[in-house]
Amino acid sequence: MEDWIAWGQPQARPARYDVLFEPVKIGPLTARNRFYQVPHCNGMGYRDPTALAHMRGIKAEGGWAVICTEQVELHHTSEITPFIELRLWDDRDIPALARMADKIHEHGALAGIELAYNGMNGSNLYSREVPMGPGHLPVATFTYDPVQARQMNKQDIRNLRTWHLQAVKRAKTAGFDLIYVYAAHALGFLHHFLSRRYNHRIDEYGGSLENRVRLLREITEETRAAVGDTCAVPIRISVDELLGEGGLYKEEVEDMIGLLGDIPDLWDVTLAGWENDSQTSRFAEEGVQEPFIANIRKLTSKPVVGVGRYTSVDRMVSLVNKGILDMIGAARPSIADPFLPNKIAEGRFDDIRECIGCNICVSGDFTQSPIRCTQNPTMAEEWRKGWHPEKVRRQKTDKPVLIIGGGPAGLEAAQTLGKRGYEVTLAEAGTELGGRVLKEARLPGLSAWVRVADYRKMQLHQLPNVTPYFDSRLSADDVLGFGIPRVVIATGATWRADGVGHFHTLPVPIADGAQVLSPGMVMDGQRPSGRQVVVWDDDHYYMGGIMAELMADKGYQVTYVTPASEASTWTRNTLEQHAIQRRLLEKGITIRTALALSDIAPDSVGMSCVYTGRRHELAADAVVLVTARLPNDALAVELEARQAEWADAGIESVTAIGDALAPATIAHATYAGRRYAEELDETPPAEGELPFKREITGLVPLDAL
Repeated sequence: MEDWIAWGQPQARPARYDVLFEPVKIGPLTARNRFYQVPHCNGMGYRDPTALAHMRGIKAEGGWAVICTEQVELHHTSEITPFIELRLWDDRDIPALARMADKIHEHGALAGIELAYNGMNGSNLYSREVPMGPGHLPVATFTYDPVQARQMNKQDIRNLRTWHLQAVKRAKTAGFDLIYVYAAHALGFLHHFLSRRYNHRIDEYGGSLENRVRLLREITEETRAAVGDTCAVPIRISVDELLGEGGLYKEEVEDMIGLLGDIPDLWDVTLAGWENDSQTSRFAEEGVQEPFIANIRKLTSKPVVGVGRYTSVDRMVSLVNKGILDMIGAARPSIADPFLPNKIAEGRFDDIRECIGCNICVSGDFTQSPIRCTQNPTMAEEWRKGWHPEKVRRQKTDKPVLIIGGGPAGLEAAQTLGKRGYEVTLAEAGTELGGRVLKEARLPGLSAWVRVADYRKMQLHQLPNVTPYFDSRLSADDVLGFGIPRVVIATGATWRADGVGHFHTLPVPIADGAQVLSPGMVMDGQRPSGRQVVVWDDDHYYMGGIMAELMADKGYQVTYVTPASEASTWTRNTLEQHAIQRRLLEKGITIRTALALSDIAPDSVGMSCVYTGRRHELAADAVVLVTARLPNDALAVELEARQAEWADAGIESVTAIGDALAPATIAHATYAGRRYAEELDETPPAEGELPFKREITGLVPLDAL
């Protein structure tokens, strides 16, 4: 048995929070408290079922009363390749889902499954079946696939009801307690039948509100009859598409809920589409859904759950006391801190890892890769690497560690090593811990990101074996003189100002006298002279758009230029590209796409079309280059060059981590810090072995083919 340390000491919990720990009846079931992990995607699905099962199980251990799957494809005629979700196409899928339900039940939580028939949201690129929906329309996918859905006839509807019922029975066999009827986010056929945007039918399933809700009623009643008195049946529905009367809108959906009232056992209320329901903190405050869901509880006697990226415990209590919600729904906050309920129950508020609303978790689904989290680097590594968000392996040696750099990687390494029991010296060149997070949190819309530093600093305050030193810019001689056996270089990175990025791998010509700034210079307070500023974005994440926004806020005339086809194109993976481009346009920023930077002069910027090479000249007093970064690795390089001196100095290893090794996202940095701390003094994998566990698809026996 490994020797584990569980972190945190229970404190007195204020009595006003007791309401959050009251049990809630959901049909024939009872949830142990009001904390409800709503369905959320994760990039693992059918490919990584054991890793997924352990991820959900950790949340049950953390105190969530209800823990749900992502959407689970219920039939092969509607699948959403390339996205990797769970599947329940036939009985062979039951064991993988049962494994998840079992892990959830191990810790006393209820297991929910969100059955989904994607309909017009699925192009069926794997099954090659023709998609179906309420009408003849192009598929409503994120990727604009050149595929149309055919209009379902009455037999199609009867077939679909049968398929749904078969999936319900399989879900019950797999051990799920709550079996969803999914009608939300414009991601499933029931939403498409509800919305006049998609439903143009003139039969009993189209037209009037009563007709459009008919199929939802039929499937819900059939589901309830099939599960009997052993499972609960929630409906998940979107109360507004934010399109006015051109789509589903609040008053219309309230009428629908009024018609169905008490038929389901619980109402799970959302906004549509997903990009509206899971807006980043850059564009939406905590609880942005509240005006849309405030009246739902008055329409039904059944419990209501809703989300809002809630991290404020007082806000949660207020929602319950006001009768807006019976259960506090969470996807992203449950990812950032799977132990959020237990920490509130134990009064450990300083130990809560608050969600920063960056949506890097969402990117896992869009990139078909295991979910990750900026705040919680153990996310998706619970089984793959044996990491736990609240437990660490006890130290294996008494050898101390020197960490140089107090940014996200250094802070995560320091707090995890400290919890393991190691003596840690943390040397920070500046006067405050946080590194890049502190600077970026001062940019427009990113104030919530400071929580990355705040959480880790709070943890360090509780660790007497971690000693930070400020104004400590160390040289190689300093490090060798300390003689601390293990040295970690977490000195971050610096934005380039020479144009090197994705498009250009060599510096671009910059004339004498030209004003060129990098994001780092801007964050350090430098501002261009003159009025016309070009922002060249070859980074394609959030920084280019923010630099343009910041320049516009300071009164500059801004042109945003990118070689991509749209602004901040990678942020499609975080559900905010549309919001970024809208913000830039609303601020009067000119957007020029498909242009490559050629050269920079004192009063102009040369550009060329990425397709034709045709040259363009843009007037500019200054250019902000948002391109690549260089690791601040001078100290690591010098120490490596002086490796012959390590033994005499008592040094065993020097390791660069995070941006100091290879610049990436803040999530990469916290992961790098955690990985170093988790793996220190642990037995490394044998030659040829992977550093993580994976599941291999089983081959069908040849005699069965």
